[in-house]
Order: sequence, then structure tokens, then C-alpha cells
Amino acid sequence: MTEAPEASGKFVRIGGVPHHVVVEGSGPVCVLTAGLGMVWFDWDAVARLLAPHRTVVRFDRPGLGLSGPAAVDPSLTGEADRIARVLDACGLTGPATVVGHSLGGFHAEGFARLHPARTAGLVLIDSSVETTARPRPAPALRTGLTRIAAGVLGAAGAPYALGPPGRRAAFRLTRAGRGGDPAPYGLVRRTYSTSRSLRALLTEYATYADVAAQLVCVRGEFALPDGLPATVLAAGTGRRWPARQRALADELGATFRVSPSSSHLVMLDRPDEVAAAVLSVGARG
Repeated sequence: MTEAPEASGKFVRIGGVPHHVVVEGSGPVCVLTAGLGMVWFDWDAVARLLAPHRTVVRFDRPGLGLSGPAAVDPSLTGEADRIARVLDACGLTGPATVVGHSLGGFHAEGFARLHPARTAGLVLIDSSVETTARPRPAPALRTGLTRIAAGVLGAAGAPYALGPPGRRAAFRLTRAGRGGDPAPYGLVRRTYSTSRSLRALLTEYATYADVAAQLVCVRGEFALPDGLPATVLAAGTGRRWPARQRALADELGATFRVSPSSSHLVMLDRPDEVAAAVLSVGARG
């Protein structure tokens, strides 16, 4: 069993919550925001390729990775503002290319629309797509029940027993035939065996539809910056999914690319293609 290396990065306090942030490299700034329940080290391979050319910022959302527990439930505006505040805390106040994977694609697009002056480019990596999402009833009740469930499971020791093996199993299924989870098990155990991480993961899942609906509303009120360089990079699995990704690219006026040999976890399967997409946006910007 491989033990966890010492965690890199630093902690910055945003809204009273310690956020784990890793900054490396030099040059124009890009910020990487991960998919549902994922953490900073899922971008390791991409960051290694980008760091010679970009200042690369990665961070853990509250409750995930090494960040402290969330003070409020996720919202699109909150997550877009979080990206801005992470950059501020790192002293990076100029425009940045924002890169979002899966659920993080909602957050990245929201940042580009709500903080246009701070956006140099937009890259969506197999982003979530919910073009007709509508708000669901009783959000406070749903997240309250989620907190109760997380508390009960935490008291029973479920995060320690099931968190790391659950991540491993999910990655094996998602990346069938591609090697499973590349992260050291000691690091996975450290970040996925806590009640804090379980609550964050369940809360992101419970509020997914709400955040999607909020993005639909934001699209109707806030345009992307004129001429914004943007790319949608889709996994090549299935038939309908790439078509939905192409439709997203068309809606955003973005370049469309397909990674034909990738699963949903494109940053793990083809980090070179993710890095190329980011660098091409920067080159145009």
C-alpha cells in the first residue's frame, strides 16, 4: 500500500472556512475546479503539464479534500464567487482562464458570466449539461435531511469503512480498462474517510439540480464576455453524450473537441488533451 505524500499547498480562509489551495508554475493564470466530490490531486497530471506555461491554481471546495466543512449549502453564485475569492486570496487579481470538469463546469461557466472582467478564457471538460433544469421544491428540507443522513452514517463509521473503497470502486467502473484510481491509497484514505467529506459529497449531489437551474437563470441574465475564448472538451463515450456536449459548445460559441479514448474522467485518461485545450484557449486569449 502506498502511503500518502505530504500535502502540498496552503490554506486560505474564505467566509470563515479554511480552503486548501495549491498554486504552482508561472505565466498566465488558470484555475481548475473539479467535479462532484473530487479534490485537488485529481488534477495532478494536468497540472504537471500546465505548470511550465501557466500559473495553475487548484483548490478543494468546503468539506472536500483538506478544506474545512461548509458553512452554507452550495449555490451557483456562491461557487462562482468562491473561485474569485480563492484567486484574490492568492494575490491573483487579473483575468484567469477557468477550467471546470463535470459539476465544476457549472461553476466555471457561472464565474465567466458573473465575473466577466476576470475571465480570460473558459474550458469545460466533459461538463455537466442540464439545459432545461428547473428549481426543485424544499431545498432547505433536502439539505437538512442530507446533513442528518451524513451525521448518522458518520456516527456509524461509514465514511472510514466505505469512503476510500467507494471512491476506488467508482473510478474502476468509470475508467473500465484504464487503470482505475491513480491516487495513492494513503492520500485517498486521508481525504475520503471523514464525515466532513461524506457530508460535502452528499450535499453536492442533493443540490446538483438546484445549481443547474440557477445556471439556466444566469444564462438568461448575464452574457459571456464578447469574444471570450472557450472550448468544450467531451469524452467520446456513447452516442448521445457527445451530441449534448456539442450542443453546449454551440450555445456558448465555443470550440468543440472530443477525446475519443476517454471516460468521463478525461483529466486522468488524457491529461495531455486537457492541457492542450487550456493552452490553446490561452494562446487565443
